[in-house]
Amino acid sequence: MRNKFELLAPGGDIESIKAAIVAGADAIYCGLDNFNARNRATNLTFDNLNGVVRLAHKHNCKVFLTLNIIILESEIPAIIRLLNKLVNTKIDGVIVQDLGLFYILKEHFKDLDVHASTQVNTHNTGQIRFLSKLTASRVNLSRELNIGEIKHLSYFGLEHNVLTEVFVHGSYCIGFSGLCYISSVRNGSSGNRGRCSQPCRDQYQTTTVGKDYPLNMKDNSAFSDLKELVDAGVYSLKVEGRIKKSHYVYTAVDNWNRQLNSYCNSGEVLTDNSELYTVFNRDFSNGYLMGDIHKGMFIDNPRDNSAKHFASLSNCNTEDGFKQIKKKLYDDKTEIIKTVEAKIKDLSIDKLPLVVTVSGQAGTKLKVTVTSPENTFEVYSESELINSDKYTIDRTCNEKWLKCLNNEDYIIESFNNEELAGSLYVPFYELAEMKDHIAFIINGSKTRIKAIDTPKLEKTAPLATKPSLSVLISAENDVALCDSTSADIYYQLPDGLHAELPKLVELFKQNPKLIPWFPAILIGENYEAAVAFLEQVKPELIVTNNTGVAYAAYEQGIDWVAGPQLNVTNSFSLQCMKEEFNCTGSFISNEIKKQQIKHIVRPHNFKLFYSIYHPIMLLTSRQCLFHQTVGCKKKRFDHRCLKKCDKSASILSLKDSAFVVDKQRGSHNTMYSEHNYLNMDILTDLPGMFSSYFIDLRNIQTATQVTVDKTSVIERFQHLIDGEPTVRSEIESVIAPTIKSQYIKGL
Repeated sequence: MRNKFELLAPGGDIESIKAAIVAGADAIYCGLDNFNARNRATNLTFDNLNGVVRLAHKHNCKVFLTLNIIILESEIPAIIRLLNKLVNTKIDGVIVQDLGLFYILKEHFKDLDVHASTQVNTHNTGQIRFLSKLTASRVNLSRELNIGEIKHLSYFGLEHNVLTEVFVHGSYCIGFSGLCYISSVRNGSSGNRGRCSQPCRDQYQTTTVGKDYPLNMKDNSAFSDLKELVDAGVYSLKVEGRIKKSHYVYTAVDNWNRQLNSYCNSGEVLTDNSELYTVFNRDFSNGYLMGDIHKGMFIDNPRDNSAKHFASLSNCNTEDGFKQIKKKLYDDKTEIIKTVEAKIKDLSIDKLPLVVTVSGQAGTKLKVTVTSPENTFEVYSESELINSDKYTIDRTCNEKWLKCLNNEDYIIESFNNEELAGSLYVPFYELAEMKDHIAFIINGSKTRIKAIDTPKLEKTAPLATKPSLSVLISAENDVALCDSTSADIYYQLPDGLHAELPKLVELFKQNPKLIPWFPAILIGENYEAAVAFLEQVKPELIVTNNTGVAYAAYEQGIDWVAGPQLNVTNSFSLQCMKEEFNCTGSFISNEIKKQQIKHIVRPHNFKLFYSIYHPIMLLTSRQCLFHQTVGCKKKRFDHRCLKKCDKSASILSLKDSAFVVDKQRGSHNTMYSEHNYLNMDILTDLPGMFSSYFIDLRNIQTATQVTVDKTSVIERFQHLIDGEPTVRSEIESVIAPTIKSQYIKGL
């Protein structure tokens, strides 16, 4: 029964990888120096990746490589070069976020198994269909899902040959993964690039309810919920922690390994989780998994909670007693560290040594004998050796043509040329054939896959037509803008679409000029409501920030535009959406700057969009952000909160950066930057690139003040796009203060 599950462990460095192996992990996920979402981890070099894979496979453990960041246009050649090497390794799969990378893998690297990263934020059936079409064999489900939602998606995935994995231990994020920009906006360290600086763990000025760490959540632990996860059809149980030390990884994996063995052998679930509390933790919660989203999931301390936990268990209330607890914890951790060191000390990722002997004499065939720890084999020339005074295969020659055996897996430890008699010759093309045959054998009798060049995309001419203006609203009393302006009007649909479906269907039927704008998060019945909305309204065009809705639009033959929260940063993402899903246009990410945008290739008959004015969303959370800020009478967040709650608050960092917490009726809690984004430079920086410029006029109350009505705002931006020279200063005078730091910094 154990082989029905996978215990997936983090590997931030070589010691942690070894610790995970000896602790009983079935698979490890780890990253290289580049292209992975844990830039702060030590990570691997390509030189030691093969040794890690070889060591893991020796212990029946798989290795998945994380390539789970968004890719910039300038990085495409580098990622292709890396994939050309990876395809000839024995890694078991790659973990991906970027749509362009999914597309490149599907088109050119079919031998690599592809998994969808947690950064993709998979939470509905349409997303599973979308990712399956891109050949993903596995998806990591959003950490915010409850066991019922997980079960529905896991069994749906099995019907479509897609396995599911769920985080069962480690850090919770306050925001939905892939949709958190707080670190990016604050200091240019984007979570979508593996550089999250964890501002959610920072101290803020004490809030109204007395909290200093209002965004800091306890850690995730599903240790007692294994039966429910098994019943839900989850395949992979994933432990978070690629920036944790080896003793942490060992303890977490060892406990989960014993838990799985206990359940598989006897059906019993272990209850003693004291060892998990011994290593780093912020206390534990299974609130999301149980569908119990409550204020007890927060903790006003981002540091190690171990000592406080054991002090609470023993009712310790004296300083001396607390010191004793800390001393015991120190001793226990030291013992774990020693245990791990002892268990991994003989594990090696060194290259395998080769002993190479070249032998032969005139009238016999040239023989090369290769001995490795795995086997010994011989390779012969086609023709016989002959004496020669001019061209001879001496030691220098042999070392040169056999040096290719020194690669990522092997190193020539000993080279013996003494058994080659006299000055001898064999045609050089035969030496090349022998070399290739030796390489084939030591590669497991597998032909190496030839490298491909970076695929060339045909560039399109700059647009000759004037770009249009598009506007986002979310209030019914703004719908009249459809008749008072020539701009395209998008209307944001709520996250809680199910409760509002009949009303919204009627609104769009009465106002056919309105273009639906779908949010990034649509879970369960709200996703089903989105599909029903498309079927009932039959819009000509939609904008969606959710790939599940994109897939439904593709199935129904509805034109769709990829919204800004799909994080598009390269040409291959555009190509992917157009060729695979009939996408007609896409927003370009606001995280990137002019130099990172200008080389993106627009596909033929495809529109590019850019947001020049909007409140800057920092994160969206399934949690209630008011528990820790201004307080809330309700202890738990439920569907009634999602539907009815409408309030705002603000928090102030110790560096005087203010953030706005906003909750609209029907939508999740969202946090915004204090000041809105305004970037008029892009109109002159990149002329002829964008088909439409976008402004967001939803009623989000930030510190940016707009002193004219929405019709006047639209008129001014329309004049800006038309090229009127004086309107720029007018816009800056009626909309202030604003920022555009992301456009300046880029990624």
